[in-house]
Amino acid sequence: MENNCITYKTYVEILKRELVVAMGCTEPIAVAFCAAKARELLGTMPKRVYIQASGNIIKNVKSVIVPHTNGLRGLEAAAAVGIFYGDAERDLEVISEVDGEQARSVASRMSEMEISVAPLSSAHVLDLVVTVSAGEDSVSVHIEDEHTNVVEIIENGKCTYMDSKYRADVNEGCGVDYELLKISDIVDFANVVDISDVEDVISRQIRYNTAISKQGLDVDYGARIGKVLLKRGDDIRIRACAAAAAGSDARMGGCDMPVVICSGSGNQGLTASLPVIEYAKYHEKTEEELYRALVVSNLVTLHLKHGIGRLSAYCGAVSAGAGAGAGIAYLLDGSLDAINHTIVNSLAISSGIICDGAKASCAAKIVMSVDAGIMGYEMYCEGCEFYAGDGLVSRGVEKTIDNISVLGNEGMKETDKKIIELMTGSC
Repeated sequence: MENNCITYKTYVEILKRELVVAMGCTEPIAVAFCAAKARELLGTMPKRVYIQASGNIIKNVKSVIVPHTNGLRGLEAAAAVGIFYGDAERDLEVISEVDGEQARSVASRMSEMEISVAPLSSAHVLDLVVTVSAGEDSVSVHIEDEHTNVVEIIENGKCTYMDSKYRADVNEGCGVDYELLKISDIVDFANVVDISDVEDVISRQIRYNTAISKQGLDVDYGARIGKVLLKRGDDIRIRACAAAAAGSDARMGGCDMPVVICSGSGNQGLTASLPVIEYAKYHEKTEEELYRALVVSNLVTLHLKHGIGRLSAYCGAVSAGAGAGAGIAYLLDGSLDAINHTIVNSLAISSGIICDGAKASCAAKIVMSVDAGIMGYEMYCEGCEFYAGDGLVSRGVEKTIDNISVLGNEGMKETDKKIIELMTGSC
């Protein structure tokens, strides 16, 4: 692959577009961002806040702790901290500058506003409108498809901004063609990519995600899945799973340290990166070898998630676990054959895991998904594999990925509705 070809340039752009920094679970942070933006446009502290959110937003905000709120959960808390102290210019780091005193004040200050929440009926799984008002003035900010993708702003009943791509697919018109993602091309790209083209985003992912993983092992967060796992032993497979789980423990538990996300998810960013980092350390790989392996793990994760969508009833950790397995296979073997078989084996093992919202148990699902990714590679090393016709496995890695995409995107829509109904008590 030449570095001036469209596929090469697209892959570099995808990595830069996707491997961005976020503080906290991205769904509550999207609410905080949207609310901060609305308050900024209103120009004064609102007296009324009305949040309309799609089911998947509600699902992923319900149980996770919002950073810098002194342990609060829920849409109301996410909107409040964004309104009181957020800086919308910082996107997914909207509440990163909140100090301790401000964080402790969020709960008591919420009584200053009347906050109400309603479900938003939408064909878009990521859909959010926050309306703030004071006196006769009101502002509505509408986000769709991506966590900071503002598609419409209405001020005092008048539309003052509408994105030209409003109602279009998230990847249409953005100048990035995700359909170019193919496993064979991803491996080719990883082999030839000029490290300077991806160094900034990959090095940041290593630094940030390693740091929050260490925090998750040093401090008690959530269900402490990372710590529990390390009590089983200290072999590389356990350490790889524990590293990813510990990062999620901290993140779901309200840790205010940033992560580098992948496919709009911090948990997926942690899952795609930390196991590969652990394997590289254990096998004494060079920095360049690690960078190339992380290129594989991230792009495979994004390829798997593209057909499913940002949010779904299908657990995103499954895709990222397969991506991590592919990265490890690249690191230790390097062949396309090893990577193809690792991905197919991994998906055959773990593709039944559902997403029932962001919360402490995500760390345990990450362990299962990473373990499946590693097992997928170990199966290849032993000459074992799943064959076409074994469940969703089809002939060839791309066809298997297509099957998983249809399952996660189309097949699980009703499952997603039922999960949301059960979680919100409307069933």
